[in-house]
Amino acid sequence: MDKYYPVALPVLNGNEKKYVMDCLDSTWISSNGSYIKRFEEEFAAFCRVKHAIACSNGTTALHLALLAHGVGPGDEIIVPTLTFVATANAVTYCGAKPVFVDSEPETWNIDPKRIEERITPRTKGIVAVHLYGHPADMDPIRQLAQQYGLFVMEDAAEALGAEYRGQRTGGLGDSAIFSLFGNKIITTGEGGVLTTNDDALADRARLLRGQGMDPERRYFHTVVGYNYRMTNIQAAIGCAQLQNAEWHIAQRLRIASHYTEYLRDCTALTLPIQQEWAKNVYWLFSVVLREGTEAKRDEVIRRLQLRGIESRPFFYPMHVLPPYKQLQAASEFPVAGRIAAQGINLPSYGTLSEADVRYISSTLVNIVSSL
Repeated sequence: MDKYYPVALPVLNGNEKKYVMDCLDSTWISSNGSYIKRFEEEFAAFCRVKHAIACSNGTTALHLALLAHGVGPGDEIIVPTLTFVATANAVTYCGAKPVFVDSEPETWNIDPKRIEERITPRTKGIVAVHLYGHPADMDPIRQLAQQYGLFVMEDAAEALGAEYRGQRTGGLGDSAIFSLFGNKIITTGEGGVLTTNDDALADRARLLRGQGMDPERRYFHTVVGYNYRMTNIQAAIGCAQLQNAEWHIAQRLRIASHYTEYLRDCTALTLPIQQEWAKNVYWLFSVVLREGTEAKRDEVIRRLQLRGIESRPFFYPMHVLPPYKQLQAASEFPVAGRIAAQGINLPSYGTLSEADVRYISSTLVNIVSSL
């Protein structure tokens, strides 16, 4: 095996080392320091929103946002069943109940036409996940939310820089969250960000993030809060990554164009799309087998691995996971069930060359054609 292709690989090709060394030299390495404020301001500017609140990871950002919206026991929050488990878990942390909605078949995101039937008097909000980099269809979601008095949160963990009708993710709802894990479009190693244009919600989130301590009265804690802060070292890496954010996004688009070129004639695969109202940033280039079972999908993944190519299945939908499967019947989610069972994520990181993508694509085509 001459070369190995992981699914994801962080690209640290800017000022990351310089800024981290600055933190070390200054000894500002914890959750205070100049890079945190700078990172928040620059992240907010990138997303074209008023506020960005840096957090320790994407999951804490989700939890913090829900808490800032006042979510608590007895509430119901609508989420897509096809998402990473953190979306549902954060709802559960609040003592609330996640209510799942099936996917729409084109973008694999939450189906807006299926949301209203899930709204009850207990529903407090809707979390729209921008799965694998393609934004959800936000207009009908926001219209429903306005009609029923609900908040809308974007789970944009996988969609930094994606756009909906010309507007960037992060400002499409009442709040949004991003993940900065090592496999994301930009990274701080671990890390997350909450964005919003709501001043009161931002103040509430900052209070809760810092153990509920009154910003005007040190060690006086007005509420039960959390330690969900980002470190200065993480923020320093984030500042460097943000300087190259457009480059990182451009590489995802370049890689997606190569995959599309080399896979478009493979009738065994459904490729990701970009709706006319969207900019897809292709966090991962993901394909779906047109036919076959989960076992066939797993065999494709196994054979790719033997040829030096790491690939991964789609997320298991929430309705099949042990903590959540008792909430709703699997028969309610035919689209998500099929997509999840047949989906494969391919290597997607900025240093892949066209030759790399050509090799991965031809290997995949040969494998699916032989099964």
